[in-house]
Amino acid sequence: MQQTSVEDIKKVLSQNLDLQGIDLSSVEANAPLFESLGLDSLDAIELVIILRKNYDIVIENMETGKEVFSSLESLRRYVSENRKK
Repeated sequence: MQQTSVEDIKKVLSQNLDLQGIDLSSVEANAPLFESLGLDSLDAIELVIILRKNYDIVIENMETGKEVFSSLESLRRYVSENRKK
């Protein structure tokens, strides 16, 4: 299992999402992801694509997605446990 840091996740998100000037360095790891970054449902789809493209991870259903995308830390943990790239 390859460990992923919150900083790695922030870098991938900043490279792949239009965060409209939000400074990811100021976002706490356990803060609600969607609220902290101003994301919406279209961004959720983009997050699924980002995970597939960068880590070869497929989010199978909405319930899993809700858990995975609840915070940067939950996203980091899921990527560390499931990444194939």
